[in-house]
Amino acid sequence: MGKNVALVLSSGGARGFAHIGAIRVLESNGYNITSIAGTSMGALVGGIHASGKLHEFEEWVSGLDVMEVLKLTDISLSKKGFVKGTRIIEKMKEIVPDRNIEDLPIPYSAIATDLIRGRERIFNAGSLFDAIRASISIPTFFQPFSLGDDYFVDGGLVNPIPINRVKRIEGDLLAVVNVNADIPHVRIEPPPEAAESWGKSYLRRISKINAHAGKHIPENKKDDIGLFNLNNRSISIMLNQIAALTLMNHKVDIMVQVSRESYGTYDFYKAKEIIREGERATLEVVGAKLS
Repeated sequence: MGKNVALVLSSGGARGFAHIGAIRVLESNGYNITSIAGTSMGALVGGIHASGKLHEFEEWVSGLDVMEVLKLTDISLSKKGFVKGTRIIEKMKEIVPDRNIEDLPIPYSAIATDLIRGRERIFNAGSLFDAIRASISIPTFFQPFSLGDDYFVDGGLVNPIPINRVKRIEGDLLAVVNVNADIPHVRIEPPPEAAESWGKSYLRRISKINAHAGKHIPENKKDDIGLFNLNNRSISIMLNQIAALTLMNHKVDIMVQVSRESYGTYDFYKAKEIIREGERATLEVVGAKLS
C-alpha cells in the first residue's frame, strides 16, 4: 500500500536537480506525493512535477551541455542582476505549458521574498511560471522578478525549507529534501575528462562576470573571493541557519540530505549527475525504512 507524502523541496541552485531523483525514488517505492512546497530550485522542480511534466523536463535538462546552458543565460550587466532570466523561462514553457497553480493536479506552493516589504510571499495561485521565476531569483545573479509594483527575489532568503507552507492532511508523512545539508560529500565516480574540460570553459565564463562585478568591491589581496563568491557564501550561511532552526521545530518522517559540497550553485550543466546524487541520497533513506 502506498503512503501519502507532503513533500518539501529546499533551495540550492543547481543542486536542486537532485529533487528530480528524490521524487523518482519516492514514487517508485510506493510513496504518493499529495502536496508540494518548494523554494527556489525546489519551487521549480516541485512546480514542474505538480504539473505532471517532470519526465519531459528531466529529459531536457539531462541533455544540456555547457554551451546550451550558456545560450540560455541572457547576460545583462545591469545594476539589478547579471541574468535577465527571460530566456530560460520561455524555453521551459515550450516543454511545460504555463497554467494556473490552482488548476494543478497536486496542491503546490512556491516561496519568494518580497524585496520591497522585506517579507515572505507565498505563491499558491496564479501563473505557475510567475511563481517559479519569482522564487528562483538569486540576488545579484538573476534580476529581481517584477509583478505589478512588486519585486521578488529568491525565497531562500526567508524560508529555504518551507515546511510550514506545505498542505498537510491527516495521516500523511512529511518528507523533506534538503540539498544544502552540512554533511561531507564523497564523490563515487569522477566526472569524465571531456565534461571537466567543458566545465572549466563554463566556469571561465562565470569568472569573467565575477571579475567585472569584483571591481565594485575592495580587493582583498589575501583572498580575492569576488562578488559572486562573497554573495554565495553570505547567502549560504544565512539560509543554513534558517534551515537548521526550521528542522529543529518540525518532526520530519523522511529526511533526504544532499551535501552542499557535492555540486556548485551554478553547475547547471551537470544535471544528469546531480539527479543521480538525489536518487542515491533518497535510496539510502527509503531503503533503511523498508528494511
